[in-house]
Amino acid sequence: MVKYRRGEVIYAQGDAGNDIRYLQKGAVKLSVLSRVGREAVVAMLVPGDYFGEGALAGQSVRIGTATAAVASSVLIIEKDAMIQLLHNEPAFSDRFISYMLTRNMRIEADLVDQLFNSSEKRLARTLLLLARYGHANPQRTLPKISQETLAEMIGATRSRVNFFMNKFRKLGLIEYNGGLKINSSLLSIVLHE
Repeated sequence: MVKYRRGEVIYAQGDAGNDIRYLQKGAVKLSVLSRVGREAVVAMLVPGDYFGEGALAGQSVRIGTATAAVASSVLIIEKDAMIQLLHNEPAFSDRFISYMLTRNMRIEADLVDQLFNSSEKRLARTLLLLARYGHANPQRTLPKISQETLAEMIGATRSRVNFFMNKFRKLGLIEYNGGLKINSSLLSIVLHE
């Protein structure tokens, strides 16, 4: 178990990929950097999420960077230990496979969202996903996340994110009271054609 401070790099793009990580507490931002230096946020992880699992598929180097978005506790599982767990513990293996399939479906939905939806809908969907809307334990108040990070996640400018956040607040879909609170009514933006 390793503890990370807010903003601390957990692993960097290009580092050796010889373990899998499990987020026990906090929030982690996964990002990739292009050859020209452009960063894209590909996911925001919450407790219960695995990351770095490419090591299991033979990925010898990290293809992205994992950074603690807030103070976080991360369990590091060596690749060989994870493989042994998957082979010897059917219940764990079933849960891990289910997690990976669900995450794969989410990645596909993210791609469709990026290709076909407006930036307003992408922002609303991202906020709902960050709040774990539809999960057994939704988290209405989000960990601190900047509008810049939200812009990177949805492929828009910070000023567009600011415009939509203000719009959502005026409509009562979100609240700013020391933290960002997501109301389930935000779903209306995603569902509206």
